[in-house]
Amino acid sequence: MEQDKRITKILYDRAYIEKVIYELAQWVNETYKNSNDLVIVGLLKGSIPFLAQLIKDVKVDHIIDFMTLSSYDGMQESSGSVKVIMDLAYDIYNKDVLIIEDIIDSGITIEKVVNLLNAKKPKSLKTLTLLNKQSGRKNNFNADKYGIDVPDEFLVGFGLDVKEKLRNLPYIGIFNKKEFNDL
Repeated sequence: MEQDKRITKILYDRAYIEKVIYELAQWVNETYKNSNDLVIVGLLKGSIPFLAQLIKDVKVDHIIDFMTLSSYDGMQESSGSVKVIMDLAYDIYNKDVLIIEDIIDSGITIEKVVNLLNAKKPKSLKTLTLLNKQSGRKNNFNADKYGIDVPDEFLVGFGLDVKEKLRNLPYIGIFNKKEFNDL
């Protein structure tokens, strides 16, 4: 695997990420084994690689829906203001809902999503994130399940972006902040 020159260090390679996601899929299968109405909600755009890999091993029947939110506006840190760009297309009333996120950092965006979706009165609502950056938390939010505790670094790849770029890297690495203005 060739490392992008804007990455200072690869933290998690493709094989490791896929192993973690397989384990998370088993959690989904166990958690929702008795569900007849599972709706998996991907938070765009970052959750796409994680969600695509996850559902390959989810055996429980489910519907996929998406939401698009923004709290970064091209900055390196969350602005604290969360905008809903695209809401769900599917009615989640009395359904089991699992929110899929690539990373929970500040916790601001996911907390807003949980509050918005709880208002739609699902039967159950849980959160699953590939990456958990506890050091960045600005609230007390904790995911129901997560794959990897990550360090307080500027991470990119496997859905994580900088200025909408580098999401396509098949690994997760530390972005060289000196390259920020050149993107």
